[in-house]
Amino acid sequence: MYSYQIELKGEVLQVGFNRNLPVQGDRIVKDALEQLNQMIDRGEIPGGKRILIDGPQTVPVAYVLSHKLVHLYSVVAVLDPKLGSKTSTSDGSIRHKTYIVTSVHGSPEYQVGDLIETRESQRERSIIKVVLCGPTQSGKSCLRDGLKRAILGNLGAPYPYIITACPDGEGSWHQEAYENNELLAKDCKHQNKAEFTPEFAEKAAEWVRNANQLINIIDVGGKTSPENRTIMQPATHAVILSRDMDKFAEWENFCQSLDLKIIAKIHSQLDTVEDSVYLADGWQENTNELLEKTPLLTGSVHGLKRGEYLSERPMVQALAKVLIHLTKC
Repeated sequence: MYSYQIELKGEVLQVGFNRNLPVQGDRIVKDALEQLNQMIDRGEIPGGKRILIDGPQTVPVAYVLSHKLVHLYSVVAVLDPKLGSKTSTSDGSIRHKTYIVTSVHGSPEYQVGDLIETRESQRERSIIKVVLCGPTQSGKSCLRDGLKRAILGNLGAPYPYIITACPDGEGSWHQEAYENNELLAKDCKHQNKAEFTPEFAEKAAEWVRNANQLINIIDVGGKTSPENRTIMQPATHAVILSRDMDKFAEWENFCQSLDLKIIAKIHSQLDTVEDSVYLADGWQENTNELLEKTPLLTGSVHGLKRGEYLSERPMVQALAKVLIHLTKC
């Protein structure tokens, strides 16, 4: 597994950090160079008139990219997300991706510092606050952790901010702690467990109101209670996870009473061996219209339990894709 991700799409080289593999800068440089060499040797980076680089880079990685690409392309340019003409639409503002030329080799058309504005648009992204809810013992905390890793595995995806809005002692730290030391994780969970009081609910609701990342995931308790109503009120969307199919209606009504758009209804099946994934027809083109009347994603996820590598499950991957898409709507 590489700590730096590189993918060529047309004339755009998309790059970014593998946030599931935090390492030091020297490892990132070595991984970037190794991938570039392999892609060049396989003919995946063939060279040509120009190449546009889109994505975050450390300064050392930027030097490596430039050194390798300047010998293959007449023009190398790097994205500046703050540049480009901005257009207002009925669905929000969009900005055309614009790149700054950083290297020119034998091209009379460009000079260093020139701007290349493309037809590719980048929409002003929306903040979503997604409640992960449903009955107790459905695997919400496991899904939460797998979902976070799945989102982080997508090149260029926003960082998923997790709010643990249930005082059961199982914070977002628990999965990693469990993987490294199961007994210690269980002991910490027991010591951190607290009462679900109105005061806690008000505090958690404040966390939700103040959350300002593009993707915010709120893990709540397993009851349609006054405390959860308080916590969920400032949210925007909901994902319902339940092992009992008969419980979906209760949670749907609860979410709808709070004006939350239900993104997904997922059946949690502990002992089955595969997921079932159903995305609504036209969900990417008609996202907002569909959310007014139906979830974008339905189906089942299997084996939500500690110690399992959940981020690669088809349902978890699909849900990650939907959440990333919603930030662009």
